[in-house]
Amino acid sequence: MNRLFGKSTPKAPPPNLGDCVANVDSRAESVDKKIARLDAELRKYKDQMSKMREGPGKNAVKQKALRVLKQKKQYESQADNLRNQSFNMEQVNYSTQMLKDTKTTVNAMKLGVKEMKKEFKNVNIDQIEDMQDELGEMMEDANEIQESLGRSYGMPDVDEDDLEAELDALGDEIALDDDTSYLDDAISTPSVPSREPGADSVATNRDGVEVDEFGLPKIPALNN
Repeated sequence: MNRLFGKSTPKAPPPNLGDCVANVDSRAESVDKKIARLDAELRKYKDQMSKMREGPGKNAVKQKALRVLKQKKQYESQADNLRNQSFNMEQVNYSTQMLKDTKTTVNAMKLGVKEMKKEFKNVNIDQIEDMQDELGEMMEDANEIQESLGRSYGMPDVDEDDLEAELDALGDEIALDDDTSYLDDAISTPSVPSREPGADSVATNRDGVEVDEFGLPKIPALNN
């Protein structure tokens, strides 16, 4: 059958922007290398011209330099065009990828909403409200039980005025207990006497002369 009708050629894969960008960048790098080679050639001609006198020889070198400079300008224009193409394709590739990501995000959100709707069907709002009401009633019952268990029995009836009077008296007692002024005399340091002990009770005769315990005048002490 292949001999009669021939074999169908396989379809070429669609162009890929990433591959196209890489191909254009490669071509731009190749052009940049050519520009660098022409720059080196121009520097050589310029160096030759600087060492030559005016004349036919220098004019010939100048014409070569002008031809090389013209080629360089053409290559620079090609390199700029290639970079612009690469930039435009990168922008398209970026926008395409962003749209794909947006589509993926939207699909994920749709799936999430679908799942939420499915789960909401399993939730009964009335049952939740009834459960909350039951919990509230149970908590009130628990509080009443606690108050009942904490009730006091056999407490005597006490007049409120008597309680207030006793509370005021208790406050006065606490104030007296807090008064520590009585400790000031106990912890105060006795003053140092300014004169000899017993100086106020020294006996004297009618002439004002100090006497001893026998009534005889005291003999003053001799200073060595």
